[in-house]
Amino acid sequence: MFIATIIVSALMALVLISSAAGKLQGKDAIVQQMGNVGVTGKMIPALGVIEIAGAIGLIAGLFWAPIGIAAAIGVILYFVGAVIAHVRAHDSAIAPPAVLALVAVAALVLRVLSA
Repeated sequence: MFIATIIVSALMALVLISSAAGKLQGKDAIVQQMGNVGVTGKMIPALGVIEIAGAIGLIAGLFWAPIGIAAAIGVILYFVGAVIAHVRAHDSAIAPPAVLALVAVAALVLRVLSA
């Protein structure tokens, strides 16, 4: 079970770091998409930093379960918030944050079961 925890946590961390890099670099497509759901330009770097914190927490959580559990919960809340933002904006690009929220749930379940 712990091997699955490592794989899911590491893949989720990679996705978070990749997403954060785009936000911190101010990539036009990301800024435009975030603007479509009501995220201001000033908030985008903060969201990138939150993603980095989530990635670090997931990896650190492989060594100390409480951090991994807390990080997974935080990542779930982050992506649930993203889904809510897409729904409020009537934006059709809801699948990516919804899928990532489900992967974060999987990371949480696996971390709890392998603790």
